[in-house]
Amino acid sequence: MIHPSIEILNKVYGECETSIKRYEALSQQFMEHFNSEQMEFFSAPGRTEIVGNHTDHNGGKILAASITLDTIGAAYPNNSNIISIFSEGYENEIRLDLSKIDEVPINQGSLSLIAGMMKATTNSGFKAAGFNAYISTSVISAAGVSSSASFEMLICSIINYFFNDSKMSYIDYAKIGQYAENKYWSKASGLMDQMACAVGGTISLDFSNDVKYEKVDFSFSKIGYDLIIVNTGKGHADLSQEYSDIPMEMKAVANKLGGTLLCDSNLPTFLEHFKELEESLENDRALLRSMHFYEENRRVEEAIQAVADHNEKHLLKIIEESGNSSWKWLQNCYVATDNKDQKINLALALTEIFIKKIGDGSCRIHGGGFSGVIMSIIPKVETANYIDYMSKFIDQKNIYPMNIREYGAIHLDKL
Repeated sequence: MIHPSIEILNKVYGECETSIKRYEALSQQFMEHFNSEQMEFFSAPGRTEIVGNHTDHNGGKILAASITLDTIGAAYPNNSNIISIFSEGYENEIRLDLSKIDEVPINQGSLSLIAGMMKATTNSGFKAAGFNAYISTSVISAAGVSSSASFEMLICSIINYFFNDSKMSYIDYAKIGQYAENKYWSKASGLMDQMACAVGGTISLDFSNDVKYEKVDFSFSKIGYDLIIVNTGKGHADLSQEYSDIPMEMKAVANKLGGTLLCDSNLPTFLEHFKELEESLENDRALLRSMHFYEENRRVEEAIQAVADHNEKHLLKIIEESGNSSWKWLQNCYVATDNKDQKINLALALTEIFIKKIGDGSCRIHGGGFSGVIMSIIPKVETANYIDYMSKFIDQKNIYPMNIREYGAIHLDKL
C-alpha cells in the first residue's frame, strides 16, 4: 500500500502504526475513485485558541496553537480545469469547473467554499488548476476546533505545491480561506483559525496592522498537562448570525470612538466616553463585548510573558480569567434566544467542580462558542480521572485528549 514514509509519520504524529493505517486507507480510496496510483500526501491540523477569544476580527491579539487532530488528503493534478474532491463519509463529489467559477452560487456548502478559495487564489496573483483529491479528517466538525479552516488550509497546501512552486505564504493561505468564508459562506470570520491551522505549533498573533505572527516554544505536554477538548454534543453550524453579531457590535463601538476596529482605541478612551457610548448605542452587550476585547488583549500579552517566564500557574490563571470573560462579558457560552440549552455552561461547571477538588488545572469555552466544545487543561496524572468523571455526564467518545502539534499545513513528502 502507498503511504508517507515511516520517518515522516513519526516526525509529524509521534507514531506510525495508527497513521500508516489512515494513509493506506486514504490512498486506497484515491485509487478507487480516480483509478490512479499517482498521488501526493498533505495534512492540515485543527487548532486550539489558548487565550484571545473573538479578538482577531477587531485587530486584536491571540495565543493559539495547532492540535493533533488533522485533515489529510491524497491529491494529484489532472491536467484539466476540473477540481474533483471526494471526502470520507460523503457520497457526493465536490466538482468545480474553474472556467465557470463565477456561476457557482454562494452558501452552497463545500462547493461554494472551494470556488471562493480558487477565486481568492487567482485574485492574489497565484495559479489555480484542476486536481483530484480524496480527503479524510479527524477534526471534530462544527465544534470549535476549526474543521473548515483545517480543510481550507489543506486545499491551500495542495495548490501551493502543485501549481505555485511553494511560493504562497501562510498569510496568503489564511487570507484565501477568510475570503472564501466571508464572500462565499456569508460568515464574518477573522484570520485566527486559518493562521493557527496553517503555521503549526504555538503562535502569537497580532491583527492590529494586517497580521503578524511569531512562533512560541510552548506545549501543555511540556509542563505536565494534557489539553482535553470536550464536545458538548451540539454543533454550531447554524449560528452564523450569533458569530457575526460579535464583530459587528465591537465595530459599532469602535466607530463611535472614531475608529474602524477596536484596536484603533484603548480601554482608557473607552471608559472616558462610556456614558455617551451607553446612551448613543443603547446596547449594553456591545459595551461588555468591547471591554472583553481590551482586557483579552492584555491577557494575551500576560500569557506570552508567563510562557517566557515558565510560570505555568500564572498561565493557567490567565486561561481561567479569559474563559470567565467569555462567559460573562463576551457572552458566547449560550444562545440568548434559547437560554434553556446551556450545554457549554454545564460542561464548564462540571469541570470547575473537578478542578476545585484536585486543586489544579483550568478550563474555558473554546472557539467561536454558543455551542460546541470546551477546553480543559488537566494535570497528566489526573487525566484518566477527569475522563472517567466527565464520562458520567458526557459520552466518552466526545472527550478528546490531545496535544499541540508542531506542524501546520504541510506536504508530507517534502517535509
